[in-house]
This record gives sequence, C-alpha cells and structure tokens, in this order.
Amino acid sequence: MCIESCFLLYSPPVTEISIYICFFSSSFSADTSNQIMELPSQNLKTTPSLSLGRFHISEDCGFLLPNPLKKLPDHYRPWMEIANQLSYLIESHQLRAQVNKIPLLNCQLLKSYREQRLAHLVLSLITMGYVWQEGETQPAEVLPRNLALPFVEVSRNLGLPPILVHSDLVLTNWTTRNPERNLDTIFSFPGGESLRGFILVTVLVEKSAVPGIKALVQAVNAILQTSQNSLLQALQRLRLSIQDITRTLGQMHDYVDPDIFYAVIRIFLSGWKDNPAMPVGLIYEGVSTEPLKYSGGSAAQSTVLQAFDEFLGIRHSKESGDFLLNMRDYMPPSHKAFIEAIQSAPSLRDHVLSSRNGQLLTAYNQCVEALAELRSYHIAMVTKYLITAAAKAKGRKSSQLPGPPQALEDRGTGGTAVLSFLKSVRNKTLEAILSQSG
Repeated sequence: MCIESCFLLYSPPVTEISIYICFFSSSFSADTSNQIMELPSQNLKTTPSLSLGRFHISEDCGFLLPNPLKKLPDHYRPWMEIANQLSYLIESHQLRAQVNKIPLLNCQLLKSYREQRLAHLVLSLITMGYVWQEGETQPAEVLPRNLALPFVEVSRNLGLPPILVHSDLVLTNWTTRNPERNLDTIFSFPGGESLRGFILVTVLVEKSAVPGIKALVQAVNAILQTSQNSLLQALQRLRLSIQDITRTLGQMHDYVDPDIFYAVIRIFLSGWKDNPAMPVGLIYEGVSTEPLKYSGGSAAQSTVLQAFDEFLGIRHSKESGDFLLNMRDYMPPSHKAFIEAIQSAPSLRDHVLSSRNGQLLTAYNQCVEALAELRSYHIAMVTKYLITAAAKAKGRKSSQLPGPPQALEDRGTGGTAVLSFLKSVRNKTLEAILSQSG
C-alpha cells in the first residue's frame, strides 16, 4: 500500500512517530561499505549455526539499512537536486523536462555499498516520477538514456531491478532528526503527510520484526543443537514479535488518509508489468530496444514474512507461491539468501511432530495463528485503502484530488488481484496449523 497527495489533509504529526536510533560498530560499516560480499553456500544442515551477520542483517534494525546516507558525492549533484524537489517538479509537470537536461553521469564514482543504495533510491524515485508525471493515461514509454543507463548499472551492481522497490522506499529512506531522534523520510514524492506516514509506519513495522528475526535464528540453531527449551523460548518470542507487527501496522489508520493513498500515492508505486496502463512495458533507452517489464511495489518484497513462512513451513498455492518467489528477486541478494538458508535448514514442522512435545506443538501453532491474524488484518487494511477508497473515488462528484485510477482499480501495485491473493495466502497459513493429536 502507498499514499500520496499534494494537498494538505489533516493527519497527526508524524513527529509523534519515534524510534530508537540504531548504533552500529565501525567494523560492521567497513564490512558492508564496499560491496555485497559473496555468501557462503553451505547447507545449513551441516552448518554449526545460523547468524544474521552472514547475511548483512542488523542485530538492531533487522532488514533496515543502518543509518542510511543522505548525500552522494558532489559529482551526482544533478540527481540530488531533482530528488530533493521531486514532489514540486511532479506537481508542476516539470520533472520530465528537468530530467532531460541532466548529463549522463559516471557511476564508477559510487565507491561504497551505501552510496550505491542511496543512488538506487534516488534514481528509482526520479524514474517513478518521470514515468507517471502525467498520470496513468499518459505514462512515459521511454526512460531517457541519461537516467536509464546509470539506473540499470547501479541496479546490476546491487542485484536489484531498475524500478522502485521496498528496499528503496522503506529500508533506505529513513533517518532520525531533532534531539528526540524522531523518524523522518529522506526523500518523498506527492502525498504529503500521508506518504510520509505510510513510509515511516512501514519502517516501524520492519523494526518491530527484529525480535522475530532474532528468534527465528535462535530457533534454527536450537533445532540443529536439539535444544528443546531454547526452541520453545524462540517460538514464544516469534509469536510476540508477529503480534507486535500487527499492532504497529495499525498506526497506518492514524497517519495515512485512504483517499490520498488511493488517488495520489498509489500510482507512483505502480510498475510496468501486469499493468494495463503500460501493457508492453518501458523502454530503457541505451539498454534495450525492447520494452522491459518490472513489477511495482508490493509488501511481498519485504523479507520478513517470507522468512517467517519458510521457517514455519507454510506452503502457498502455485499462483501465489510463484508471485512470492518472483518478489524475492526484488530484495537485496543477501536478504534473499537468508530466506533460502532458512529453506535449506532442518524442517521446524518435522521437528515439532517428531518431538511429540505438546508445548512445542502449541507454541508452533500459536506462531502460525498470529501470522494468520496479521494477514487477516492486512486484508482489512487493503479493503479500506483500496476497495472502499475506490468506491468513494467513483462516487466523488467534485474534489481537488485526481480522478480515480482505472488501470489498477482492483489490483495491487505489484500487479496481483490483490484481495484474492491476500486471502489465498492467509488461508494457506491457517492450513499449516498442526493437529493436537500429532
């Protein structure tokens, strides 16, 4: 979900959203600053233990990028100047003209991993604004070479697609400000406080998942070491974390206006795959003479729930499972590798069943039930921000908001038939509950 608007609507000040700042050792920064390191290919069944460090996941912030950079070297000033006034340029219909004037910049001056992540964020936001500046009826069909070439090069270096992804909009787009260290975004596009709230609540959701990620690692290692007490403790912590994620997600109601999300923000999260507004895709000038297709933003691009699914042994339908698998290619490679490492670890479900331990079985089922409740809550939220908002937009006779979008009316920004997808995923989660009889 996303939200945006160039109009001022009341919403509680986002300064009330606060988060403890993450502190990281200089050694962690040095290890991750220059490149994405090759990940070991051991099978976890023969590996002594699983650790977050192997996959460049923060002990404090989980999948969030620790202390994201806010500035690029001076060579990239043309990009930064556009990114810093992106909302104004889109709203005044000047973005495309400004982008067409910028020089083709050399990506070789992006020396560190963190600089590359910031460059990907900047170029992805500019790209979404460029494509959708005139709305869904007049999308750009060609991304100019001075934007397309560096965007594709940075994307290849990071192992990410050349489009706005969750790791850009959320994981790399947060900072802290003022003495209270409250959260803020680094960059934005139309949507005002609702967009800001949408991004920052999602940041808090990622932060609330950190204890669950740690519990997952503890649980995998407990199975490898056959420590039933440690496994039981880990499952209890995982359940609490999932429940905390659900509570945190509820803050969307306080900070994100459904009308703005639907009419303004949503289009800038839309991609050019499975999108009737761009049925053939987008030509990246200088990269390919044929249009390329990439999915828009989706909650499925967050590593958190896919990692929980793999650990709990939840199996989705072929259609939903294929989409979720495809979304892993929209994650940083080390995060995708983390999911795959869990997948190759000994099966939790098999372990719980073979242990004949009633406490473990109950704890496992409580985790699955908490995950299903989270997904039910997500369905209710999507209904509010998409289905109900769409009905309201159709009935709105006069408004400062843009007219209701048609192309993705009943689909998520990732291109799926969103409600049927979410219900399928929730129902398959419920099917994973184990019988008390074993």
